[in-house]
Amino acid sequence: MATRASRARRERLDRFMARANAMYYASHDPFADFTTGPEISQVFGEILGLWAVVVWQSMGSPSPVVLAEAGPGRGTLMADALRAIRSAAPAFAAALSVHLVETSPRLRDMQARAVPDAAWHANVAGLPDGPLILFANEFLDALPVRQFVRRGSRWAERYVEAGTPVDVPAEPPNSVLTKAACVDGSVFEVSEEAVAFVAWLGKRLAGQGGSGLIVDYGPEESAAGESLQAIRGMAPANPFRDPGSADLTAHVDFPMLAAVARSRGALVHGPVPQGVFLTQLGLYQRTDRLAWGQAPEKGMALIAAAQRLAEPNQMGRLFKALALCHPDVPPPPGFQQ
Repeated sequence: MATRASRARRERLDRFMARANAMYYASHDPFADFTTGPEISQVFGEILGLWAVVVWQSMGSPSPVVLAEAGPGRGTLMADALRAIRSAAPAFAAALSVHLVETSPRLRDMQARAVPDAAWHANVAGLPDGPLILFANEFLDALPVRQFVRRGSRWAERYVEAGTPVDVPAEPPNSVLTKAACVDGSVFEVSEEAVAFVAWLGKRLAGQGGSGLIVDYGPEESAAGESLQAIRGMAPANPFRDPGSADLTAHVDFPMLAAVARSRGALVHGPVPQGVFLTQLGLYQRTDRLAWGQAPEKGMALIAAAQRLAEPNQMGRLFKALALCHPDVPPPPGFQQ
């Protein structure tokens, strides 16, 4: 039987994950350990900027309008998006104000160099009122998850103790209990912070107008499975050891989050595979234009980057795009039939 002292050292998985990621982002350059779509190709951010132009026009071209990003990394996506917006739609560029949701001082310094005219917020609740267009690229996957394990006829919740996962008897929330596959050993993950974020965004868009674009990785259907992973130096690591030394992420439950957004009054489009989404936005056409006239090595590198983003056997299938909109906003680019 565990002693009182050993129980005191146990930490619920989501709290462990939140603490570990806060330490990691405060002390590490995450892009030494992993890379994201905007860092792979400038075209990623550029075509999302053009996506925002079309969405803004479909909203009736409101002025002013808030252009925001949650989890903006180095600021690369927003910098590339703004460059495309200023070139294609000067009126939109004049109407928008840029807002970044970031808690890490280290990353804020990087973002300030890439997007010097931005305002920063510790959470989305701090964003100013008004019509909103928001990007959340590989943001939700880093939010903490709870894990519930089916043990015969009972449930247990995953904790972490001395670098090892341990199961503690616990009753899961209704979002787990309503899932069909409850066979022995099944693991279900729930991100309460992701649910809260999408609930806020759905309510905000339904009440004040706008659209949100979520791009992240996860399956098309909700299902049992343990997806927590750690990445250090571009390679898998033990997620339970050395907290703060690696980036911890887990799959995004797109169907559940879509249901949450709908319950708050937002119209939901998708999810669709990232490769389909980016291809419909003109990923390859823009890449070809950039590659034209370049040295052969650079041109081939640009094409390889586009393929990495869109090909099904790379990022194109596992990663998904989900759009949340005010009910009066038509389906945005990439989600039209």
